[in-house]
Amino acid sequence: MFGLGPFEMVVIGVIAVLLFGSNLPEVARKFGGSYREFRRGLNDVQQQFKTAEREAKNTFLGDDSASSAISEDAEDEPSEPAAPKFKPPS
Repeated sequence: MFGLGPFEMVVIGVIAVLLFGSNLPEVARKFGGSYREFRRGLNDVQQQFKTAEREAKNTFLGDDSASSAISEDAEDEPSEPAAPKFKPPS
């Protein structure tokens, strides 16, 4: 993780315990919540860029139908699983 070895992780852990002491679980919980909110915001921005790109492409091609947007969404996420279905032997 981040190119850190086991020794570096132990040193960071010791420093965290010295700095935060008994408040370490609360600090870690707050950090995790902040990171989760950051990721949600980042995903929202990425989704907005994809939507704007799709709208610009439809405008450029002169295709304003909703069916093209639906077909592009289907290309991003496959509706069927990639692995074959299991068929038991007869």
